[in-house]
Amino acid sequence: GNDDIIAGNVSKYTVLPPGYCGQPKKGHLIFDACFESGNLGRVDHITEFEYDLFIRPDTCNPRFRVWFNFTVENVKESQ
Repeated sequence: GNDDIIAGNVSKYTVLPPGYCGQPKKGHLIFDACFESGNLGRVDHITEFEYDLFIRPDTCNPRFRVWFNFTVENVKESQ
């Protein structure tokens, strides 16, 4: 399954719907955690309004995920 170890941060990752080809449109979200204290490790597209986000464990204690620090761009109104 999806039990892979998440080692790095998502860096300007554009989430496109399955089967979509071409340039991203407004509403195709762009996730980024490639900055100090960013901790988003993976994004799975479920629907236009639903995403599964996987947060990397804290650096000093891998048992904990204390904060959520990432950005989201390219949203459309009401999304």
